[in-house]
Amino acid sequence: MHLRETKVVVIVRTSLTRRRLARTALLLAGVTAVAFSSACGGTGTESADGRTVTVYSADGVGGWYKNRFDEFTERTGIAVNLVEAGSGEVVNRVDKEQSNPQADIVVTLPPFIQKAEQSGLLQPSGIDTAAIPAADKDPDGNYVTMANNFLCFIANPSVDAAALTWDDLLKPEFKGKLQYSTPGQAGDGTAVLVLLQQLRGKQGALDYLAALQANNVGPSSSTGKLQAKVDKGELLIANGDVQMNLTTVKEKGSKFNVFFPAADGKRSTVAVPYMMGLAKGAPHKGDATELMRFLMAPEAQAALGPEAFAVSPRTDVPAPAEGGPAAAMRGVDVVPVDWNTVLTELDADLAAYQKATGS
Repeated sequence: MHLRETKVVVIVRTSLTRRRLARTALLLAGVTAVAFSSACGGTGTESADGRTVTVYSADGVGGWYKNRFDEFTERTGIAVNLVEAGSGEVVNRVDKEQSNPQADIVVTLPPFIQKAEQSGLLQPSGIDTAAIPAADKDPDGNYVTMANNFLCFIANPSVDAAALTWDDLLKPEFKGKLQYSTPGQAGDGTAVLVLLQQLRGKQGALDYLAALQANNVGPSSSTGKLQAKVDKGELLIANGDVQMNLTTVKEKGSKFNVFFPAADGKRSTVAVPYMMGLAKGAPHKGDATELMRFLMAPEAQAALGPEAFAVSPRTDVPAPAEGGPAAAMRGVDVVPVDWNTVLTELDADLAAYQKATGS
């Protein structure tokens, strides 16, 4: 997921107390221009009565967020401040700010949400998750799947991607024209490693990625940035995820095709859901919990398909007959993954990956 450079503009009312001024300064110091991109839902960084919820999120569902946050602010008067970054960076930022928490809600991909939970960065939200399957939520209530999403690849239109296999990606014609986001830094990049481990075993995955390195442009902490490169033809192949890529095609008119490399005649993927938790020490816990309930309600969840090409985890929200990712996912097997096990073994797996690829 991508990082964008942004400028932060803060308007300070003369009636603010010194304490609130100090808090504003701390917020400015905490949100760096290069590491994060900020956008505001509702009417701005604060509502008229000063009620604000801050969401630290992996990016990719911006359009759905904007519509929901606008609705939430209109109904409650609570403004929403959205701060977007890569999946790993979201958790790293929350960790660094433990002595002075800024985030109320954390949204990121696995295994980073599990890392946040194990690091004590989350707390039970208490929201009703009865309509969410057990596999899509933490048994202790620390996080829940907000939107289901799936790993994919994208190809420039000059490439006939429909029949591409994993072995095809090793061909010399893709040298310097292929790139995937770095495992351990980006959720989608981590998913590439995890899927290959499921398909080929751990050593087989390392052997494959070592061979793929001959074509790989180099490391990238951002999956989202690869989209523009494929669209322009700077790259022919890159990894991505169904939700982000289809949304970019719809909203920006990008010209690339979503595909799933085949192995032994089968196309496979793994789920990379957006998972949401209440940050430990959330400055606005009550308002944050209210926003979480709003985002998980059937009305908001039903808009995931048509607005964001994502899939609701709620059992009472059917997939839309039109729109959503169903067409892209047709005939693709979703390989189950135990993300807690992935997290337990991740450091060793990443060290082995870096040694195998020389990165």
